[in-house]
Amino acid sequence: MDDIKKFLASPAFAVIGASNNRDKFGNKVLRCYITNHKTVYPIHPIEKEVEQLACVKSVAQLPDTVESISIVTPPLLTEKIISQAITKGIKNIWMQPGAASQAAIDECVKNGINVIANGPCILVELGC
Repeated sequence: MDDIKKFLASPAFAVIGASNNRDKFGNKVLRCYITNHKTVYPIHPIEKEVEQLACVKSVAQLPDTVESISIVTPPLLTEKIISQAITKGIKNIWMQPGAASQAAIDECVKNGINVIANGPCILVELGC
């Protein structure tokens, strides 16, 4: 099974960097999951709700059904999120274009996480 198929096989997903601003990619990615009838959780440390979905404040608070996360944050923040994802037991991470750093990718590989980075955007893959 290729990396994208593994990622999409998750029973639930999360978007880190979700936003109420519909022009931002965090919002577009969240709406793409919704459009594709996926169970998805927006992660935002301050917002209570994004796209009428209750926000989760951190990776640690995600339900155990979430095995795949999309990251739409600056690379330095992505690096911090990776350590939280490792602790939580996240199996698949998709660093959307602009979110990846080599250190974050290396940490995923080192910890056996299926990582998608420096390449395709989920918006294209899911036809959004």
